[in-house]
Amino acid sequence: MTAAENSTGEFWLFGYGSLIWKPPPHFDRRIPGWVTGYVRRFWQEPTIQDPVDHRGTPEAPGRVVTLIERSHWEQLTDHHDSAPDKVWGVAYRIHPDHVKEVKEYLDIREINGYSIHYTPFHPADGSPPIQTLVYIGTPDNEQFVGPQDPQQLAEHILRSRGPSGLNKDYLFGLDTALAELCPESEDVHVSDLARRVRALELAANGSPKAPPASPPPSNFKQESSTREAEEIEKVDS
Repeated sequence: MTAAENSTGEFWLFGYGSLIWKPPPHFDRRIPGWVTGYVRRFWQEPTIQDPVDHRGTPEAPGRVVTLIERSHWEQLTDHHDSAPDKVWGVAYRIHPDHVKEVKEYLDIREINGYSIHYTPFHPADGSPPIQTLVYIGTPDNEQFVGPQDPQQLAEHILRSRGPSGLNKDYLFGLDTALAELCPESEDVHVSDLARRVRALELAANGSPKAPPASPPPSNFKQESSTREAEEIEKVDS
């Protein structure tokens, strides 16, 4: 039994980025909630092996989110100098018959540049905490880029694109998904970057009115296989 499995053998996974709206296969419960002790930042480069979040090229990688331990973040100089105590996201319970298959799938989807951590997840409905697995891009991995000026980061995200699509769509999708979780789930770092990117688009297009953000795909059905989940990601990306 792993640290993410409780006494009943349940396996839970915490999603704080694209997993919020692009869930893993074979889940039978999806619960909004939060974890503490971390800060979410767009300080990770996706690797070319990443089939979901590769939003750039090897020569010009895009940016995706990672979690940083708050104790480490507090030692850094970050232009976004505040962060919510709660990192909101969703927890997925994986069907017991498919835990091994899903772990192998996630190792392909998430493990490049990320490491496995375990942390308590607090359901939004006040239920007891759940021990969850979470993939984190720690500061010592090659894809971690560290603090960046928000405006320069917004410019980088706007111009980045790759096999999985436009980097800005990843940002907008996360911003929308967080806003839909609950009234207090906004992440200022994410929402400010989204605002800056939209302002840059307006300036580039000379448009008097910002276009509405495209909502992320709401595909929360249980998939019959990891292959089907991967095909859905290719279509949605």
